[in-house]
Amino acid sequence: MSDPISFLDLGASHASIRPALDAVWNDTVDRNGFIGGNEVALFEEEFARYTGSRFCIGVSNGTDALELILAGLDIGAGDEVIIPTNTFIATAEAVVRAGATPVFVDVDPDTALITGEHVRNALTERTAAVMAVHLYGQSVNMTDLLAVTDPVDVAVIEDAAQAHGATWEGAPAGSLGVAAGFSFYPGKNLGAFGDGGAITTGDEQLAERIRSMANHGRSSTSKYEHDVLGRNARLDGLQAAVLRIKLGELDSWNKARREVAGLYDAKLNDNFVPFRQADGAVSVYHLYVIRCVGIDRDVVGAALDEAKIGWGIHYPIPCHQQAPFRSDNTPTIEVAEQQAGQLLSLPMHPHLTVEEIDRVCGVLNELDAD
Repeated sequence: MSDPISFLDLGASHASIRPALDAVWNDTVDRNGFIGGNEVALFEEEFARYTGSRFCIGVSNGTDALELILAGLDIGAGDEVIIPTNTFIATAEAVVRAGATPVFVDVDPDTALITGEHVRNALTERTAAVMAVHLYGQSVNMTDLLAVTDPVDVAVIEDAAQAHGATWEGAPAGSLGVAAGFSFYPGKNLGAFGDGGAITTGDEQLAERIRSMANHGRSSTSKYEHDVLGRNARLDGLQAAVLRIKLGELDSWNKARREVAGLYDAKLNDNFVPFRQADGAVSVYHLYVIRCVGIDRDVVGAALDEAKIGWGIHYPIPCHQQAPFRSDNTPTIEVAEQQAGQLLSLPMHPHLTVEEIDRVCGVLNELDAD
């Protein structure tokens, strides 16, 4: 019997850098450097450089990152924020927690990403920002989006939680909007040993405001003075140290993910349609998502289960249909609703072998279409 194929294999990634990780743990315990400190400062400097940004603020998680950006921009009650409905609910949660109203829009059928046209059709006098969600590891077409938002002075915030290392026309995700929120949840391409996140921006005043807000509103000049009402959203020193090690591996791991995606693209038959990498984009394939076309997704999932192959769904319920946002006036959002019943995520990580990819594709390609 064949060995199981994991949907995500963090163990293989950690084994390849285990001596460095062990050293980080020992050093953190020896120094008692648990909150903030030099490791956080070094990681912020290195991640800012990696993303082509002037500033980086390490924070507690990706959801807090988005909420802090909104608060830092004074976006709240009375404001609308346009977001794609096909995203993890954290994008919408951040908007609501900031006091603003999420306005859900559809996505491009070939990329599952928000477009300038979707945004143009949803703009109102209350629109304060757009969340450009770089879903599944691919950047939104930021040229198209900014051409719509810049003339009307609407902020573009990047939700880059799944896009560490992705680029649009050569520019890294995190450097394209007014600010970007990253998640370092363990399963992300750049993942911590728990929750963690970061905000990148080129705006010095915004960076200083967010840094203060994430640390109880503390003044930059006094430990005991608090200039604004803040919160506790700091990045742990241990997580920063782990992330610094993994950041050195990220490009090679992302390259391996692209190679895996290329093999899937070449080997899967027409019953399974992957999302297209757009011209101008270089994806980092946080997820490899297919649409089951002409074949029932439940049948596909059952076949993968029987073959002991891991899989997932990202995301089976569009945000506008989730209970907190559903109402009698909930609109129909055509593409996202249609695709929600087709989406299926295949195993994706840097350590998949050609033999494992062949086995996954073999199981799928043997299935009979409806």
